[in-house]
Amino acid sequence: MYPLRRNRRLRSSEAIRSLVRETTITPNDFLVPLFIVEGKGIKEEIASMPNYFRFSLDLLDKEVKELWRLGLKAVLLFVKVPDNLKDNKGTEALNPNGLMQRAIKTVKNACPDMLVMTDVALDPYSSYGHDGIIEKGKILNDETVGVLSEMSVSHAKEGANFVAPSDMMDGRILSIREALEEQGHTDTGIMSYSAKYASGFYGPFRDALDSAPVDAEEVPKNKKTYQMDYANRLEALRETEMDIDEGADIVMVKPGMAYLDIVRDVKNNFDVPVAVYQVSGEYAMIKAAAERGWLDHNQIMIESTMAFKRAGADIIASYFAKDIVKLIS
Repeated sequence: MYPLRRNRRLRSSEAIRSLVRETTITPNDFLVPLFIVEGKGIKEEIASMPNYFRFSLDLLDKEVKELWRLGLKAVLLFVKVPDNLKDNKGTEALNPNGLMQRAIKTVKNACPDMLVMTDVALDPYSSYGHDGIIEKGKILNDETVGVLSEMSVSHAKEGANFVAPSDMMDGRILSIREALEEQGHTDTGIMSYSAKYASGFYGPFRDALDSAPVDAEEVPKNKKTYQMDYANRLEALRETEMDIDEGADIVMVKPGMAYLDIVRDVKNNFDVPVAVYQVSGEYAMIKAAAERGWLDHNQIMIESTMAFKRAGADIIASYFAKDIVKLIS
């Protein structure tokens, strides 16, 4: 006897597949990372991230307007700081006329309703390429947290809607939340990189910002003393719970594709929005394989994004955001 239920009936055409599809992607799912540089008229491609660019502030204005026209409503800002402004204490991060501060104002002037999130970490400003202040070969946690809190207030003053601490220092969410409250920025949110792993997938990003750890005496060779061990799963839940208790409004898992189990664990255990970052290495791998004809670029781009949604992500930070939105529209 033939089976009464044939599951293939619901796969027999694109019309029925679309009708019963469990997971969908819209422009509202995306957070667009943007890299900012000093200068004018600059739109320079990042060598290890084909078709992704650094923008000077005048062209950032145009880019933001295009994103808004496409229905993309949120950006995450990163700055490439000139070497002569870098030091061990991240002094330039607190400059009220610094590149990040001007970038925030540029976005808000171009598109007042655009949601602006800002990277909060010392590595773009550090002469050593680390997320914290270094002393005698160690990353100083509490001293770094103090700078991150001041940095967050500086961003909030210029109009940032959310600050996004990506450093993985202990206690920084509470310190930032208290600093924002004390300065009257009660509506400024925090998106915490709660489960950020010490991953090999970050290489192209460090090229984009020139922020890789330097090879020097008494400088840690990597970020494993503060970013998470990629072998650990339960630790991500502990980190996330602590960040929520300290005042995080949104929590993030980074990287993405190799950490879908962590995304699902966080989604299942906590009642807050969950973000995931499809990082530069993931982007570069897809681009490289597609250029060689080994993969279908658009299919893999959509499939990987769908995997983040299926795993439970509410927000996807992705370098593919513009391309995906153009494709699905």
